[in-house]
Amino acid sequence: MSANALSQHYADQVQHLQEILPEGLPEWLAGRRRGAAVRFAEAGFPDPRMEEWKYTNVRPIATKPFVAAAGDADVSADTVRALGFDGLDAYRMVFVDGRLRRDLSNLAGLPEGAVVQGLGEALATDPDPLEPFLATLAHDRFSSFAALNTAFMNDGAVVRLAPGVRLERPLHLLLLGSAGDAPTWSHPRVLIQAGEGAEATVIEHYADLPGANGFTNTVTELRAEAGARVRHYLLQDHADGAYHVGSVFVQQRRDSRVTSHNVNLGGRLVRHDLNVDLTEPGAEIELLGLFLAGGRQHVDTHTRVHHLSPHTTSRERYRGIGQGHGRGVFKGRVLVDQGAQKTDAQQHSANLLLSPNAEIDTKPELEIYADDVKCAHGATVGQLDETSLYYLRSRGIGEAEAREMLVFAFADEVLESMDLEPLRANIEARLAARLPGGMAMAATAPA
Repeated sequence: MSANALSQHYADQVQHLQEILPEGLPEWLAGRRRGAAVRFAEAGFPDPRMEEWKYTNVRPIATKPFVAAAGDADVSADTVRALGFDGLDAYRMVFVDGRLRRDLSNLAGLPEGAVVQGLGEALATDPDPLEPFLATLAHDRFSSFAALNTAFMNDGAVVRLAPGVRLERPLHLLLLGSAGDAPTWSHPRVLIQAGEGAEATVIEHYADLPGANGFTNTVTELRAEAGARVRHYLLQDHADGAYHVGSVFVQQRRDSRVTSHNVNLGGRLVRHDLNVDLTEPGAEIELLGLFLAGGRQHVDTHTRVHHLSPHTTSRERYRGIGQGHGRGVFKGRVLVDQGAQKTDAQQHSANLLLSPNAEIDTKPELEIYADDVKCAHGATVGQLDETSLYYLRSRGIGEAEAREMLVFAFADEVLESMDLEPLRANIEARLAARLPGGMAMAATAPA
């Protein structure tokens, strides 16, 4: 399909979506959707000539005439349980092709002051509380994919916590893709608003039903008010032929703390952007990430942490593993404004190549306009340490098992920081199964 034909195809898709949306949506929302559609039409899909997309070619996405998924795939409760995390007591929202399935969800026992609902339901019944937040943090100028999501969004998750409210259990958002006769896409939106002093743990979990090979384009907007505590886990484990582009936007107020865990294991072509604005003194963010690029996978992670205020802190640790013909990319940027004195920012990217055909490009960046700061960054790309390998083998451990143990230890430098034991164990098992000799490694994985 030609570029012009594709442009018309996407214009037709936007028009179709407008036709099926509920009537009576407020003008503020309609205006934001129209504006996003215009920005996407003007910018189009990014290409490698753009610096931010230098290592990632989205042509496999841009040249497919995706259509909206029906969202009516047959999904059983047993399937949902199988994709859960054994031993994790959590609230649950299940989405199929971006649409909430209440019959598979369980939100019983939410505390007073906690509003957790589908975005489609919120927009249809009471959209006004969303006006100050929805599509305000997501910066379309960073990625036309975020604009595409805003233009197409019609469902997702809304989490609003009043000041002082604490979710005693994690909230598990399970977002599933299904198989279709034609290439399908979905544009789920996640909105998290933690009021002053509120606390929550949210798990965004992307997976696929058998035969799925569609495109999931997600946007998450997270706002942490003064003193709020949010732990955000993002696990992407799509089918091998799927495409995933995810954009997360975080805004933090005074003395808030956000911990972000980002794990990318599946997918054919994956891009993840994480943008953080630390807007008031005392705001702290910790970014922890792990990606695996194996087979012919392409996994690209970009982070941007913007220190806009004095006395703000960021910590960033990412680990990448390349095997087969996999291609990984990590670019981390820390920006410190002129008035953001006493900023404390640390960033490190470590990467491990298990195959001569694998490749990982890493580029940490510091852009500092203040003179009283403590900032550092570093990056490494290497292979398994031969000394450590020799040490294990000298103690009677076979070479294959020794290599597996070292790879797992490398990944666990990030995974061990996860507070949720059932989630960590599940991710370790998923990772082990994707690595060479994975079954043996899974059997010896730490509990």
